[in-house]
Amino acid sequence: MSKPDLNLLATLDVLLAEGSVARAAARLRLSPSAMSRALARLRETTGDPLLVRAGRGLVPTPRALELRGRVGRLVQDAEAVLRPAETLDLGRLARTFTLRTREGFVENFGPDLIARVRNEAAGVRLRFVQKPDKDSRLLRDGLVDLETGVVGDAISPEIRVQALFRDRVIGVMRAGHPLIAGEMTPARYAASEHILVSRLGRDRGPVDEALAALGLERKIVTIVGGFSAALALARASDLIASVPERHTGNLRAGMHSFPLPVATPDITVSLLWHPRQDADPAHRWLRACIREVCAGSSGLPARGHPHPRSAAPGEPVTDA
Repeated sequence: MSKPDLNLLATLDVLLAEGSVARAAARLRLSPSAMSRALARLRETTGDPLLVRAGRGLVPTPRALELRGRVGRLVQDAEAVLRPAETLDLGRLARTFTLRTREGFVENFGPDLIARVRNEAAGVRLRFVQKPDKDSRLLRDGLVDLETGVVGDAISPEIRVQALFRDRVIGVMRAGHPLIAGEMTPARYAASEHILVSRLGRDRGPVDEALAALGLERKIVTIVGGFSAALALARASDLIASVPERHTGNLRAGMHSFPLPVATPDITVSLLWHPRQDADPAHRWLRACIREVCAGSSGLPARGHPHPRSAAPGEPVTDA
C-alpha cells in the first residue's frame, strides 16, 4: 500500500472548517484551482466526496462530519510535535527522575544535589537506585533517566556519555593503624594485608598490575563487591582498602587515607543517558545540576577530548 500524503490533513481540516473551496483557498493562500485539485485528491484518498453541492454552496457528507473533529485534533497534535519545546518552568515542574549510581555517589554528592534541585524545583523528586552492573538496557528501555559510573564495554553504542570528574585510587586504613607512622613505600604497602574491591569477584586489579611491574605482590585477604564493605572491614581491622578518593569521601570519615605508592590509572566518572532525552528541557536542566554539583564539590573538574558518544547540543563532551 502506498503511504497517504499527510500534508492533506491540514488541507482537509481547513476545507471542513470553511465548507467552501474559495474560502479554504484564501486561508491557505492557494489558488481556487489548486484547492480544487487538493479536494479531488482527498476524495480519491478517503473514497468519499466529503463536500457535495447543495444549491449554491457545499455541504459535508456524513463521513466528513465524522472526520471534522478528529482531523482538527490530529493537526493540532502534529503542530505541537513540530513546535519548539516550551520554556521550562521549574516552579511548576512535577516529576520523578530515576538515577542509577554506584555506592558512594549518593553519600558524597546526594546532599548537595538534592538541595540544589529542591531550591530550584520543589516539585522534582530524585529516586536513586543501585547500579550492580554496567548494562545500559535500563537506560534504553526508559526505566532509568540517568546513570553515573565508569564507561565499560557493555554500554550500548547509542548511549550519550559526558565526563563528570576524574578520580584516583587511594589507600585507606583505620585510625591508629601501625603503618601510619613512616613512609609508605611500595614494598611496605605490598607486605601488608589487603581488601580487594571487585564487583565481578576478580582476584586482581590495577593496583596488582602496578605492583607486578615492580616485582611485588600484595596479599589479598578478602574480596568484596563494594566500597562501603571494604571500608567497614578496614575500619575494624588492620586490613588496607584501596578505593576511589572522591567517590568515597564521606564513607572514609575518621579513617586514615594516603596516596598509593604505585602509579595507577585515573578513573573518569561519567554521566550517561539515552539520546531520546537529549532535547527534554527538564532532563537537560537536571544534567546541568549534576555536572555543576560534581564539579564544585572538590578535586579536578573533568577534562579530556571529545568522546565518540556525544552529548546534546550545547553540552561539552569529554573523554570517558
